[in-house]
Amino acid sequence: MIYSLLNKIDAISPFTKVSAHCDIPCKIYDPSGAQLAVLTMIRMVDLIEELAVKESLTVNDQAQLARLVAQKEEHGFIVKKEIQVIWGDYMKAPQFERFPQLHELSHNIMLAASKAKQHIDKQAALDLLAKVNEFAAIFWHSKGVATFTATCPYPPAQPVVYPDLKE
Repeated sequence: MIYSLLNKIDAISPFTKVSAHCDIPCKIYDPSGAQLAVLTMIRMVDLIEELAVKESLTVNDQAQLARLVAQKEEHGFIVKKEIQVIWGDYMKAPQFERFPQLHELSHNIMLAASKAKQHIDKQAALDLLAKVNEFAAIFWHSKGVATFTATCPYPPAQPVVYPDLKE
């Protein structure tokens, strides 16, 4: 009944739409979403470059190219959002005092993600991964969790910072 009433009110005078990661706060933060998004961007660039060597593109190739570019763009946005949420919601004065480079690093990730979105440039995406990995290492160290770097076990087979949860 209340749902019905609210729908009628919304139809007459629409409510402002809002969204949030979680303002409870839930205390569940993990940079792996940003890392996976960057890896996806790198993989999309690899697949785009495979299409680029063809002498001509079929209609299916062109459709594939459009999908690859769209996914690269979408995952660039995901990188920015994931980092922004951790930087804005999790990081506080103690982390900024301990890791004074966090503000500049977060800003540089935003700029690098924009660059990686704007171009089909594998090096730009790799540079973004390096920054996101640095952010991930700081994040885990801020929680007292050691990290290690290993090559991810799937394409694009790039180095990723992982938390060492064995302790």
